[in-house]
Amino acid sequence: MNQSDARPYVWMLCGSFAFAVMAVLAEYLTRKPDTLCDWQTVVVFRAALVTVFAAALAWQAGARLVWFRPWRLWVRSISGSCSMVGTFYAFGHLHAEDVVTLCNTFPLWVALLSWPLYGQAPGWKTMAAILVGIAGVVLVEQPHIEAGNLGVFAALAAALFTAIAMLGLHRLHDVDPRAVVVHFSAVATIFCFVAFLVTPRTQPLTRVFEAGVFLRLIGIGVSATIGQVFLTLAFGRGAPAKVSVVGLMQIVFVMVMCVWAFDRTVNTIALVGTGLVIAPTAWLLTRPKATSAVKPNPAHTLPPATPQPAPNRTPASGSNSENTPLATPQLRP
Repeated sequence: MNQSDARPYVWMLCGSFAFAVMAVLAEYLTRKPDTLCDWQTVVVFRAALVTVFAAALAWQAGARLVWFRPWRLWVRSISGSCSMVGTFYAFGHLHAEDVVTLCNTFPLWVALLSWPLYGQAPGWKTMAAILVGIAGVVLVEQPHIEAGNLGVFAALAAALFTAIAMLGLHRLHDVDPRAVVVHFSAVATIFCFVAFLVTPRTQPLTRVFEAGVFLRLIGIGVSATIGQVFLTLAFGRGAPAKVSVVGLMQIVFVMVMCVWAFDRTVNTIALVGTGLVIAPTAWLLTRPKATSAVKPNPAHTLPPATPQPAPNRTPASGSNSENTPLATPQLRP
């Protein structure tokens, strides 16, 4: 593999590292009992700062922003906003590595949702992968499930909303990815501010002005923006399935960072469960047909008795890259 071929995967590693930094900073601010900042405050800063940074990048690049159409853009932004709220609620109730592991189960949800939405029933191999992933989730989160920790269900709900966003993204090829990021971040800021107003908080807002808290909030916004830029570059130049699998390194990065930052020990059972989540997720990401939301149109099928010349079309990079919803740059919450 030459340097040019390797760059998308290096970019994805850099993006995963940036998102891992964001996750660890979020836990540092919201973890109990030494809570420095409520999760609601953190998520508002995360959404608002990325909106500002993304708008600046889009303006500098001359990208044309869109707001009202197409309607699928709203599906992506609203579902992504719900995912963001659920993710940061989970950060306030779970360890960062647990949240990241659960949120990265979204390909399992994509495989399940493709059945009722597009009539594509998962095969026995896909169902086996889903069951293995579920077993991994149970192993990772067994103590929290037994304790009735709602953070587990919030993170799984966030993964579900991410899957909904992914299933709609393949219809947005005509929209500049930077415009999608700006639209999503702006809508997410509204959702997060509503969550800030209507859900109970324990920490005074004045804590934001403490130097340590403020700098970490800025760090969350900066790391999320950097991660998004690298993510978009990676998906724009690399094979989507392979890039997606490289993105699972975020789980490993977060685990290592948490051991270093919080002096946390690695639970063997949780580690096995994490492996059971990563393995079927990686397998599904490398099988576009298992998660494709595009059904062939019989009206467009050429009759075998009538040969037709091949259309003059520039080949796309990556096999089946346009037929899978995971081919579009994944916009993380």
